Amino acid sequence: MDYATSFYFTGAEVGLSIAGLVLLLVVAWTGEKAARGVTIAAVAALFGASFWAGHLLLDPAFELGGDAFGGLYRMDGFANFAKLLIYLATIAILVVTPRFFDARGQYRGEYPVLMLFNAVGMSMMVSAVDLMTLYIGLELSSLASYVLASFLRNDMRSSEAGLKYFILGALASGIILYGMSLVYGFAGTTAYEGIRLAFASSFPTGALFGVVFVLAGLAFKVAAVPFHMWTPDVYEGAPTPVTAFFASAPKVAAVAMLVRMALDPFGSQSAAWQQIVIFAALASIVVGALGAIGQENLKRLLAYSSINNVGFILIGLAAATPSGASATLVYLAIYVPMTIGSFVALLMLRSPLGEPLETFADIRGLSTTRPALAWCVLLLMFSLAGIPPLFGFWGKFVVFQAAVEADMIALAAIGIAASVIGAFYYLKFIKVMFFDEPQGELETRSPKGHWAVLAISAALMSPFGYLLTPILGELADRAASALFFAV
Repeated sequence: MDYATSFYFTGAEVGLSIAGLVLLLVVAWTGEKAARGVTIAAVAALFGASFWAGHLLLDPAFELGGDAFGGLYRMDGFANFAKLLIYLATIAILVVTPRFFDARGQYRGEYPVLMLFNAVGMSMMVSAVDLMTLYIGLELSSLASYVLASFLRNDMRSSEAGLKYFILGALASGIILYGMSLVYGFAGTTAYEGIRLAFASSFPTGALFGVVFVLAGLAFKVAAVPFHMWTPDVYEGAPTPVTAFFASAPKVAAVAMLVRMALDPFGSQSAAWQQIVIFAALASIVVGALGAIGQENLKRLLAYSSINNVGFILIGLAAATPSGASATLVYLAIYVPMTIGSFVALLMLRSPLGEPLETFADIRGLSTTRPALAWCVLLLMFSLAGIPPLFGFWGKFVVFQAAVEADMIALAAIGIAASVIGAFYYLKFIKVMFFDEPQGELETRSPKGHWAVLAISAALMSPFGYLLTPILGELADRAASALFFAV
């Protein structure tokens, strides 16, 4: 394949890389004065990348996808579906970010530049079909994330979050790299196709250890139990827009990377990893739900909610079928606006002096002081709980349906039973907002950008979201089939 085709397939990553480098020079020359302009330019670049990913996803000429740069990178429906979610989530976060840092006088142009490079790394992760490409993309995304977590240099909690994330992230990267070395040693290649063919004929015990180490490292990236310990502390300490970003775009990239890794190079040995995924799924559902019950800090609660939702996503992967992979993508597409909307609502909770409010005590009587915000939060929380007729119910339904179709009825039954636990802490939001008396004053006005993102998220999670199920299901099925076409 020629370089022209390779650059065409990687147009989104090339465009974002060029935009990031140019904007980095602008920041170096202009300093903090250009932060707003750099943010607008970054959003424009991400819209362009979204358009390109959507074009490659919807154009029938590219339905079968194609490899780039000698088989290091694959452009297919699965990657483009994930990229579209990643870019749109990043745009939403950039829209609501400036106000948070402006209130502290710490918004700098490096922030949107880091987001762009993070998006490039995540794009490489979901399109990687070689272990080397995967690791480069993973590290590019991770290094940018470490800086973002500690972006508030004068905040001890932010510095602590960045340090914890860096140390544990480096450990996870080391585990992945060690697993990759074992896989390479027994397969004799780093290409996904070569690994799949090598393991189809022979799967020695050493290769099994390699697969376990790789999946364990990836489980850290998706915050699945028992590798979830970093999530509550990092989510609480990091700046709230960064926490919203961590809970959305990188989550999509990590899950997509895990799904491709499990079903492509390790697809011929699904029995070797299915038990690991099933345990991680059920443990994440239970631990996430139980851990959230006693939380008073809303960011920590949403961190456990994220862990809980990862469990449901992994049920789709555990099925190891095209319908399971499709259900995973559908759940991700629903999960992203639910999560972003929840954190945007949290960003809109401020005292009259501009101080962020992050505890249940701060939202008491919210239906009286800010009724529109309270009703949006109610809708999003019920959707996260999977209560019909809200759209969040559909995400849980499709993953359980995929498990039943794969004859994993016990897994689906346990998952449904465990999901009831999570309803408790989501209902707590309703009790506090609608039945408790207000205890303090709140800022009564929020920026239009915040309201726009929140309104879109709430509208998508309302029953009107079901109007999207035909097109969402069709796109997810086409994306999932790309993985099994490769097999």
